[in-house]
Amino acid sequence: MPSIRNRIAGTAALALFALTASTSAVRAQTPPPELPSGWVDKAIVHTALDMVAAANPLAVKAGADTLAAGGSAVDAAIAVQMVLNLVEPQSSGIGGGAFMVTFDARTGKVETYDGRETAPMAADGNLFMTPSGPMGFTAAVIGGRSVGTPGALRLLELAHQDKGKLPWARLFEPAIALCEQGFALSPRLFAALSGANAALRNDPVTGPYFYQADGAPKPVGTIIRNPELAATFRAIAAGGADAFYSGAIANDIVAKVRSHPTNPGLLAAGDLAAYKAKKREPVCGPYRGRTICGMSMPSSGPATVLMTLAMLEGFDLKAMGPNTADSVHAITEAYRLAYADRGQYMADADFVSVPLAGLLDRNYLAQRAKLISMSQSMGVPPVGEPPGCCAAVVGEGVHHEPAGTSHLSIVDRDGNAVSMTTTIESAFGSYQMVRGFLLNNQLTDFSFTPTTATGAPVANRVEPGKRPRSSMAPVLVFDGRMRLDAIVGSPGGSAIIQYVTKTLIGLYDWNLDIQQAIDLGNFGAQTTATTQLEKGSSVRDLGPALAARGHTVSLVDINSGLHGIVFVGVRDECSRTGAAAVLPPRPRWSGGADPRREGTVAGF
Repeated sequence: MPSIRNRIAGTAALALFALTASTSAVRAQTPPPELPSGWVDKAIVHTALDMVAAANPLAVKAGADTLAAGGSAVDAAIAVQMVLNLVEPQSSGIGGGAFMVTFDARTGKVETYDGRETAPMAADGNLFMTPSGPMGFTAAVIGGRSVGTPGALRLLELAHQDKGKLPWARLFEPAIALCEQGFALSPRLFAALSGANAALRNDPVTGPYFYQADGAPKPVGTIIRNPELAATFRAIAAGGADAFYSGAIANDIVAKVRSHPTNPGLLAAGDLAAYKAKKREPVCGPYRGRTICGMSMPSSGPATVLMTLAMLEGFDLKAMGPNTADSVHAITEAYRLAYADRGQYMADADFVSVPLAGLLDRNYLAQRAKLISMSQSMGVPPVGEPPGCCAAVVGEGVHHEPAGTSHLSIVDRDGNAVSMTTTIESAFGSYQMVRGFLLNNQLTDFSFTPTTATGAPVANRVEPGKRPRSSMAPVLVFDGRMRLDAIVGSPGGSAIIQYVTKTLIGLYDWNLDIQQAIDLGNFGAQTTATTQLEKGSSVRDLGPALAARGHTVSLVDINSGLHGIVFVGVRDECSRTGAAAVLPPRPRWSGGADPRREGTVAGF
């Protein structure tokens, strides 16, 4: 069989779909809306065996080639992440952290891996406080103070030990080759460099790497090489994650963090040496006959998605239609209620008693849903009192959660799946580069204030060894017989929850295919009266109708980065006998990538 990685489109795709239409529930193929200016029109991709959807074509190729070589979904995720570190350095890498959700097709088991950064053991709730109050966000980010103990490599190593098929070192080869041969600077990276704080171009390490002598970003298409990162990858490939968490690399990380001239941090060699990725129980819940599973605390993302969807199950979103005034109103009101509880109660459950069972209780959420009026927005939402909520008094603090990060969705030919969201937090993290990679600013995901105005402890305050609350929401969706149906996730800060929810509603309420669901205009609300509508998309026209219901409408750029895979094939392949057996392979998977970014989809 030829090892051709391709995108099946046009007539070929229609011919392949004809093979499955009589036996498979193919989602509606309604014409997509016209794409806004600046978006890249991306056709849905269909494959028969495996699929990778990620944020850069070079990373997707590394993952697809890994699958073609017999690698597992986890193997492909490692290869993708290493290339993303090089070609999309503003978003993720080994200097940051990640959450991974996996599915084992043989056992039917869902497992989640927590590689979230941790606060240094020397840190406390006053990390971002000054005598006059909390630090400004930019002042806190740039430098060593914001750097948490990176967790991505420990997560990937743990997952590889459990589910890897190819040798660990083999998975670094595509990234090492690109580091040495170079890659063409992409339009998205150029835009990020253009909008970055001047500290990035003025830094003696990042300045020459990203910028020209006159201070302008290197032009799109410039070949960028990173031999330092190649050497780092070689050391990790040979020595495992230990080569990162102890020895020369770890010493250089600590020195970089602690020696910043104006904003030094507290990270110590002991923090790196002691770091452990954790396997946690997934959080799962029902929606429209499916089961959605994702990462639990310290990620608030999947739980908040599940809360939102549970409150919406009593509304006929299908009849309301995609992105109408009625559907956007109902969904944003549910967001308000879910985000209010998220801010009050969710944090690292190793440190805070999170009433997760109560927050997901169907009766509780049904009562919360009664607060939604279809004629009038609630404005600032009330915080609820879920069952089990009040064993400890906690409160919401001062938070900043910028829209950085990256997401990848993968399924291998055995049906094993990975949904992984990975981040260094803000664009370019803490602006500190060491040995060819950027360090995270993940500690700014904690509340900047340790207590509320009334003195109550903030759930997401800084504590030694604690993991900051996240909105990352990598999810897997299963049908009524717990068979894999979809893999979804996105970057985007606190709005990740909204992007994932929108896509799931597009799939399961509005019967859209995965690309159409991703293409839907973004909108959202959190804990204020403001409802955000994506500038340039079709939802912008809903402003007057929503304002008439009491929404304070804001038109903004809402830059999601969704990557999704959906099952569209025949469940029982053994039924293919006789003449049917000589027909071309039927598509089993369809994939979509966000038109707002550079992501692509590929598979065999």
